[in-house]
Parts: sequence; C-alpha cells; structure tokens
Amino acid sequence: MAYSIEVKYFNSFWLKKVVERGVNTFPGWPGLPWRPTGYPVWPFFDGGSVATSSDYTPWFVEESRIKGGYNNTTVDFGVKAYIAEDQSDQQIRGNSLIYSGVYNSNTGLNNTNVFSVASSITRSTDPVCGSIQKLYAEDSNLVIFQENKVSRALIDKDTIYTAEGGTQTQVSGQVIGQIIPYVGEWGISKNPESFAVYGYRKYFADRNRGVVLRLSRDGMTEISNYGMLDYFRDYLSTISDDWNINIVEKPLAGSPGGVLTQFDVTSDDCDDIDIGATVWIDNVDTVAYITNIVGAGATCTITISSSYDFGGGGSKTNAQFVTYTKSKIVGGWDNYNKGYVLSLQTTPSYASTDSDTYDTVNFDETVLGWTSFFTYKPTFTDSLKGTYYSFFGGELWEHNDQITANSRGSFYGTQSEASITFVFNPSPAVTKNFLTVGYEGTNGWEVDSFISSEQGPDLVNSIYTNVTDSINTVLSYDEGAYTESGVSYHAGFDRKENRYVANLVNTTAAQIGEVVFGASMSGIKGFFATVKLSTDATTQAGGMKELFAVSSNFVTSST
Repeated sequence: MAYSIEVKYFNSFWLKKVVERGVNTFPGWPGLPWRPTGYPVWPFFDGGSVATSSDYTPWFVEESRIKGGYNNTTVDFGVKAYIAEDQSDQQIRGNSLIYSGVYNSNTGLNNTNVFSVASSITRSTDPVCGSIQKLYAEDSNLVIFQENKVSRALIDKDTIYTAEGGTQTQVSGQVIGQIIPYVGEWGISKNPESFAVYGYRKYFADRNRGVVLRLSRDGMTEISNYGMLDYFRDYLSTISDDWNINIVEKPLAGSPGGVLTQFDVTSDDCDDIDIGATVWIDNVDTVAYITNIVGAGATCTITISSSYDFGGGGSKTNAQFVTYTKSKIVGGWDNYNKGYVLSLQTTPSYASTDSDTYDTVNFDETVLGWTSFFTYKPTFTDSLKGTYYSFFGGELWEHNDQITANSRGSFYGTQSEASITFVFNPSPAVTKNFLTVGYEGTNGWEVDSFISSEQGPDLVNSIYTNVTDSINTVLSYDEGAYTESGVSYHAGFDRKENRYVANLVNTTAAQIGEVVFGASMSGIKGFFATVKLSTDATTQAGGMKELFAVSSNFVTSST
C-alpha cells in the first residue's frame, strides 16, 4: 500500500517500515539519536510524536544529507532498482523470449538476475503460430518450437542483408539474433515431451496435424508417412490437451481412528484406484496422495504420503480418490538400438498401464520405417553412454540388460511375450489355399493367428459382416508335445530337418456357397493372409528367441 507524506523542507528521505517492535529489533542506523535503554526518539509520519504503545508500527525517516547537518553534502541516489511503468500489470507473452545479463566465472561477474529495460533483451515470434513450447540450443543456433511453427535464431550474432540481396553474418552484442522460420507449417503442438535429439536430427510429434516429424539438415520430414500415415492420423486425434478428473469413492473398512498413514477400504476391485491420486476423507482434503496400494478383492490397504487425523470416534465413512490426468506424447532416443521411441498415451503412466491406454512405437533410421510396438509405458525416456533408460513409477529402469539371465521381454518387472505380425501375399492376383506354416529359428514360437483376407460383406443374421478364414493356435514345439501309448507326438509345430512345420486346420463356420468347410477342410483360402507369431510362456521364458524366415505351402484355388 502506498502512502503520501508531506515534506516541509527540501530533502530526500527513505521510508522503512518496522514490522515487529522491540528494543532488540531496531537496526542500528547511523544518523539517528538512539538511547541506550528504552525506545529511541525518531520522527514519525503522523507529526513526529514518540511512540509509547508496544504494538504501534512506526515509519523510520532518514535524511540523505550526511550527519543531517544543514547544507551538508547530499548522498547520491546511486543505481535505481526499478523504474516506473505506465502499465504495471503482469503480462503473459507466450510467443516471446527474454534474456538476462551474463555470468563470467573469470571475473566473478554475475548478471543473471539483471534484466535491463534499457537494452534490447526480448525477441518475439509470430503470435499467430501459438506459444513457444520448446527451446533447443545447438552450436550457434537456438531452435524454437511453437505450437504451429518451428524457427531458429542466431546466438551472439546477427544476419544483415546487403544491397545485392545477399546475407552477411555479423557478430553483435545481442544474445538472440534474427529469428528465421523453417519451411513448412508444422509445430510441436502442446507436446514438448515428444522431443528427442540424436546428432543433428530432432524428432517430435505435431498432434494438431496428426504427423510425426524429423528436423535435420535437409529440413522437415514427415516420418509418419513411412507406412504409418493412417495410424498416426487416427491415434494422434485421440490425444487431448484437456485435463480429466477421475473420482473414485470407496467405503472405509471398519472405523479407523487416530492419526494414520494407512487405512483400509472395502472394494470389489482395487484396480480402479491409482497410485498418486489425491485422497479426500468424507469430501475433506487430507493434503495427501496415495503412495502404495496392497491387496485385492474385498479389502485394500491404502498408504498415503502424510498422516491424517481420523479422530477418536471413528465417524469417517468414505474415502474419495481424485486423479488428474492429461494425455501425453513421450519421445526419446534409444542410443542402444539407434531409434526414436514414441509413446502415445491417452492417460499418463501413473494413472493406468492398461494396454488400451497407450501405444509405444519405434522408428528405425537404418530402414526408414516403424519397426516395433513395445509393451511398456514410460513416464519419460533418454539415453546415456550407449544405454537406453526410462522412468516409471518414480524409478529409473535400464533397458537391453545383458547381465540378468532370461530377462528379455521383461518391462518394469512384468514378463511379456514378443510377437511379429506380417502378411503372406505371394501371387497377389491368384486366390490361394494356404496349407502349412513353417519357420526357421529357435524353439519357442507359436502361431497366434492366421487370418485370410476379408470376403464379403455377407448378410449374416441380418447384419452385413466381413467374413474371414482363421485357424486354431498352432502350439510351439514344447507346448504341443504329448505322449500316447509310449509314443511322442506334437500337436503344433513338429521339427523336421531342423525346421519347424505344422498343418493349418480351418476352424471357420460355414460360409455361403461352401460345400466342405470347418475342420473337414485343410488350409486357409484367400488372396493373402495375415499371420502373427509370438513366443510361448514355457520354453525358456525370457530367453533368446530367434526367427530367421517364415514360409507357407499353398495351392491355387480351383475357383
């Protein structure tokens, strides 16, 4: 709050407010008549009377003339800490940059907290392109990622244009020079967490335009076009910038009383309670969040970050768990496999790890394609000294572990199968019957699905349906082994001449126009077939599995 004070003689004053009154709290200012005991005498803004009340908050007034003598030398004002502004309201300029003074370790000069308004210390980008989401400095350039544009700015130099239309680079005293936009109307949307860099290549996602991009020496490239155009266009449309609030209410088990950091809730399913959720008791904020959940079924034990006083009467009845979630696009560079890993998460990893809440994919520069889907959902990822790391659940995890035995396919302590999906499409113009499937590789692979191209749509039970042929799962060599009358057989893959082979048995229901169908017919009919092979759960789980080639014998359909 400002005060207006009338001064009857020409002089300069400093006004300093004392918050707490007491003999030992007064600073020993020079030029004021202090008493050795009791309260000192000083001029007051209310007329100069001496304060007698201990709860009175005075204003000290100090002269700027040395010793306060008449016509003595006046103390200089020195450097101003600030200047008056016509418009002093706070402004949010999301498209602008500001920089401070420099820090010189040789001289000890530290001006990092100095923002001189007398200098040109701001640079602004086009506000039409949205706010600045990410800055990345490399060599002598600063790359600026806005929502709808990517630009670069020169650092410690500037570009001037000659009369002939050419350019010259001129070293200047300014920190950020001219801002030059890259060609193309792309940006990083509001997902700076998708950014990753390797060498001179920078990778990021533009959710607004449904693409994934690479920025390098040759400019901007839509790497999402490499066989995944439809996929990224559709999946990125499900990523939202809005915050979602999820509230789950559970009855308290028993009558908890006292100051507790753990309590039980009654629930038919604790999976809908998230670690990290804010905890409320009977709609009263506990200023705590969930750190652990133990148990399943009828009762779960909840551990919270700080203690809560339930009281002694046990009158509390319900607990509410509030989770704030927002979609994320987590990007990182895998320095071990040399690929860009992108995790598209409709809900963050702390809220849910269900398979329908994320897709984690990998882009390989050596083949210029998206090669893999991964079954882990990281908080964020990065590489260090040839090792790829990710964070999950507040912990750091190392990938591509070469020390722990049988740890392949294990992510965050959960063992997952490895699978590969591909298409058999020999002689594309010919209708075929696929009779067998075989592969070259190690033991432990099984066929999850072998599905023909769509035939239809046919009217089935008053509904138009695209009909396909399919088979039962082809078990691996170990899982399909059985003994009958002392003789060993294999219901799935059998090994012949160091290759694994199996017949395909059609399990499709009768279709229109078929004479022989179902288990009575061998093979899958269609122009092409989509096949998925995966590792089984019994043959050296977590061990190395190799797959060199997959083949199928087929005959031309008589129709």
